[in-house]
Amino acid sequence: MTTQLNPYLNFRGQAREAMEFYQSVFGGQLEVMTFADQGGMGVPDSESDQLMHSALSVSDSVQVMGADVPSHMEGDFANGRIALSGDDVDTLRGWYDGLAAGGTVNVPLEKAPWGDWFGDLTDKFGVSWMVNIAGTSG
Repeated sequence: MTTQLNPYLNFRGQAREAMEFYQSVFGGQLEVMTFADQGGMGVPDSESDQLMHSALSVSDSVQVMGADVPSHMEGDFANGRIALSGDDVDTLRGWYDGLAAGGTVNVPLEKAPWGDWFGDLTDKFGVSWMVNIAGTSG
């Protein structure tokens, strides 16, 4: 069982450009998924080619993730989020529940369209966290 702590950067329409830049700096394999790839996910047609998710895998221990924040999502996303991911269900679910205590659950930890379990929250100190549990269990 594994877990990882990854920086997750947010952009307003510049995620692809930024992630390609980071790939030019760090090397590695860049995988991207657009909102259109996931059926649109409620974003305007003008934003459907923006990145819903991207991951730059540089090594086993270095991964940078990023996405475009849709225009309908209000708030300051400039600081990004901290992403916890892996396949250690018990550890990741426990961390999600612990971080949610006294905070705000933005997305409950539940089955996501891409097949993993995903949740998003803001802890009681205002820090934003995402948890993704790989695979079909959860």
